[in-house]
Amino acid sequence: MSVGLCASEYHGDVRSLLGLHGLNVELPTASGWVRPVNDISLRIAPGESLGLVGESGSGKTMLALSLMGLLPPGARVSGEALLSVTEAAPKDLAKLCEEDHWRAVRGREIAMVFQEPMTSLNPVMRVGAQIEEAIRAHEPHLTASHLQRRVHAALERAAVPEPDVRARQFPHQLSGGLRQRVMIAMALAANPKLLIADEPTTALDVTVQKQILELLDQLRREMELALLFITHDLGVVAKVAGRVAVMYAGRIIEEGPTHKVLLSPQHPYTQGLLAASPTIVRGQLIPIPGTVPQLAALPPGCAFAPRCGYRRTECDRAVPAFRPPHSEHSARCVLI
Repeated sequence: MSVGLCASEYHGDVRSLLGLHGLNVELPTASGWVRPVNDISLRIAPGESLGLVGESGSGKTMLALSLMGLLPPGARVSGEALLSVTEAAPKDLAKLCEEDHWRAVRGREIAMVFQEPMTSLNPVMRVGAQIEEAIRAHEPHLTASHLQRRVHAALERAAVPEPDVRARQFPHQLSGGLRQRVMIAMALAANPKLLIADEPTTALDVTVQKQILELLDQLRREMELALLFITHDLGVVAKVAGRVAVMYAGRIIEEGPTHKVLLSPQHPYTQGLLAASPTIVRGQLIPIPGTVPQLAALPPGCAFAPRCGYRRTECDRAVPAFRPPHSEHSARCVLI
């Protein structure tokens, strides 16, 4: 049911660690089925960083949860999500349904860092014990001394000062920045190949945010880690992502190299996001008029059309395909 070729499919010569092809997620609601993830096609290569940008409610987190097998009960998944960790045939995450199958993937092959560590960390367990659990889930036969060494190494890799002291502390005894570093240490403890970071710096102050972004970029390079970085902040994307995909109402509406998307945005929605982003040079912010449409009542054509200043009759006829097709930088817009 794909209506266009995503820019990510252009690089056929690069081996993809993760390849999404027409991925859909449907959820049951009182008003019928809605699709927060709609016909998503993306690829991430080993060692690459992809930024996923969009307003709240655009489907970013739901896409991440589908890749972790953490969707709400009753969710339906279709399309393909091919994970190629080894030379063997890739796993299709869209087809995994047994918890045992997902347990082998989570942590060891794909891991996730969430936005607010205080809701993700167990408040009554020492942080070292929580990292031990993440390791033991995949390597249950490790000795206690080996586990302690692995915990120390994980905290050290995440640049946690005095790792042995921190391992004995509870989450409430750590600052927000240290708690997020613990989450990163836990996520990488089993050496996954893909790390999903869902708004990991939103609740942190600017200086700590910069440190976390630099840490994630350093770990990506050192571990040849693929990074899917989810955010609503285009300034953050510019610091950590080589490519960026812009999401709106469940669909990818623009994708390309970060510098091209930020310097020459093709879709009016991306242009609106940039105009609404604060900068030192530009004092006045220009908000995007209107609101994101309800998923149960999407317009027949381009979902952004009701808010777009360039709206044409053809915008309402059908969902636009990516233009130009087979391009490094393309967008779903009839104006291109």
